[in-house]
Amino acid sequence: MSLSFDYTPRLMPAPQAAHYLGMSETKLKSLNIPRRVMDGKRLYHVNDLVAFADNLPIEGYQEGTSCEDIFEAGSD
Repeated sequence: MSLSFDYTPRLMPAPQAAHYLGMSETKLKSLNIPRRVMDGKRLYHVNDLVAFADNLPIEGYQEGTSCEDIFEAGSD
């Protein structure tokens, strides 16, 4: 039975967490994302998934090239 939510659940099993991040379950399990354990189930917390995605490198972005970095460097 497939469940459909109008919101993102706070805790997700691996198949749902992998779908949330747009990757395979095998890839998800190979990453160092912490899991919670409840009644023998290993679940991913949505905040950990978001933090992982937010910390991925941005294509074409180099450190020191954002407007904030340029203005901070000029204020020294």
